[in-house]
Amino acid sequence: MKYLSDVTVELVKHSASDSDVLFAARVSTAGEQSLEELDKDPERSKGLINFLMRDRHGSPFEHNSMTFFVQAPIFVFREFHRHRVGWSYNEESGRYRELDSVFYIPGRDRRLVQQGRPGKYEYVEGTEEQHETVVRAMEDAYERAYASYREMLEAGVAREVARAVLPTGLYSSMYATCNARSLMHFLSLRTRNEAAKVPSFPQREIEMVAERMEALWAGLMPLTHAAFNAGGRVAP
Repeated sequence: MKYLSDVTVELVKHSASDSDVLFAARVSTAGEQSLEELDKDPERSKGLINFLMRDRHGSPFEHNSMTFFVQAPIFVFREFHRHRVGWSYNEESGRYRELDSVFYIPGRDRRLVQQGRPGKYEYVEGTEEQHETVVRAMEDAYERAYASYREMLEAGVAREVARAVLPTGLYSSMYATCNARSLMHFLSLRTRNEAAKVPSFPQREIEMVAERMEALWAGLMPLTHAAFNAGGRVAP
């Protein structure tokens, strides 16, 4: 058995730059332009991206692509797959391969206690005793569930049937492909940020994925990322 408290996010391939946004936007007024022409006036380029973001002209931000490899608990993917517009997913299949015994246990910095009512609640630090209870209960449940899974496999039961006993704390992996516009919408909902015009209160585990995606994207499209923040982290 292997227990993790973190997620993995890797940028495996991309065709994404600020020039892609400019290239798509300027065809409206200037016709076809080369990418070299777009880089001649950096301040003008920055101003155009800020204008597009501010006035919510969103389609120029769709002419790019990023593919991420993500490894996280299944319950994170169940939230992730609610994002359908502008996203494509391929997740590992428990029908076709035996699933590894890798499970999620919150780290000691994970806030454990919910206070307040839905829409107005917050999470606060748990006690050492609560953390120990979480670790003990999760490890016990995971060990029993995975033992039952292995028992069925060894008895000749199909993988697609045996996997039913496995909990959502099991790690899975997927490729997720998106464009900058769909990623900005994802980030606006799945990160908590003081710059956001509309507050969001994501579950910490999917926020961990979102933070890593944002850092990778910011390196590819710094002008677009800066405009996203300056505009209150609202997707155009």
